[in-house]
Amino acid sequence: MSVRDSSHFALLGLPETFAIDTGMLETSWRRLQSAVHPDRHVQGSDTERRMALERATQVNEAYRVLRDPQRRAAYLCERRGVALSAESNTAMPGEFLMQQMTWRETLDEARQASDQGALDALGDELASARAALIQRIGEALDQDDDPLRAAGGVRQLMFLDRLGEEIDLAHEALDTR
Repeated sequence: MSVRDSSHFALLGLPETFAIDTGMLETSWRRLQSAVHPDRHVQGSDTERRMALERATQVNEAYRVLRDPQRRAAYLCERRGVALSAESNTAMPGEFLMQQMTWRETLDEARQASDQGALDALGDELASARAALIQRIGEALDQDDDPLRAAGGVRQLMFLDRLGEEIDLAHEALDTR
């Protein structure tokens, strides 16, 4: 199998599961990156240098996808025939939407009050919800072989990650005052 035809998992020598050994991922990436790095091929022909650059890009992309739980889950869903369609499929469970509204209100209030403690508490609550959601996504993919349910979880995770970024920006804004 050529590098081009390989899945990210196969490329990095990992089983195609959501739960991955991050140490193995890191070791595999470093080993491959060392072998295919363009600097190792500077004496080669133009074609060899171009191929080395292409291989290094593929290895780096595989690593970026697999090290991030959201991207790894989305990749697995798509490999199992379920596209996220995040732009067009924004349907979420009502309970999740209500929680989103509550978190956003809390964020707005913390910003207005310049309340670092409230931002910290919200960040902790979000981190806990994110960890639980990642576990449910992993169970849907690895135990239940239910990529459709996992895709719904990934769309929720995308919302949580965006909210986490907003919390980080709010922290930065308060730190620069």
